Amino acid sequence: MWKKVLWSDETKIELFGNNAKRYVWRKSNTAHHPEHTIPTVKHGGGSIMVWACFSSAGTGKMVKIDGKMDGAKYRTILEENLMESAKGLGRRFVFQQDNDPKHKAKSTMEWFKNKHIQVLEWPSQSPDLNPIENLWKELKTAVHKCSPSNLTELELFCKEKWENISVSRCAKLIDIPQATCSCNRSKRWRYKVLT
Repeated sequence: MWKKVLWSDETKIELFGNNAKRYVWRKSNTAHHPEHTIPTVKHGGGSIMVWACFSSAGTGKMVKIDGKMDGAKYRTILEENLMESAKGLGRRFVFQQDNDPKHKAKSTMEWFKNKHIQVLEWPSQSPDLNPIENLWKELKTAVHKCSPSNLTELELFCKEKWENISVSRCAKLIDIPQATCSCNRSKRWRYKVLT
């Protein structure tokens, strides 16, 4: 079943902020040397919010979210990007989203029903179960190493990096929920597909 799931999520990516943890081995009394510090910018330099998805067939679309995300904006993102992102999965794919109120809004769930898209029931407070979190971490680490100089460069870099994630990397991440589900079965937890 997991190979037919289109995993989705939103995340905030900071331009100059601390997107990734960084550890340094250093000698005593060298804590303030430039090579051991992370430069900062007043107010962090800004950030972007993005929505993206992926499956065992590779990455789907990545979309920059302008302004505050609400149910209507979320449905527009789905309308414009979901089916194209699911092409490699065939017609009978299952869509994963978390339990954010805009995702579970009545109008959003009706949209899925009208489009005949199955939605995976998702346990509350469980972002660590979504394999896309691994891709977010890798993307934020890459942003930190690349150091784009403005928000436009940040968006372009993120989209390019996202598109270049290999199918084999995506397929490997899909094995994680399968293992997690096996563990959860022993605790009598279940995943259900909503229609």
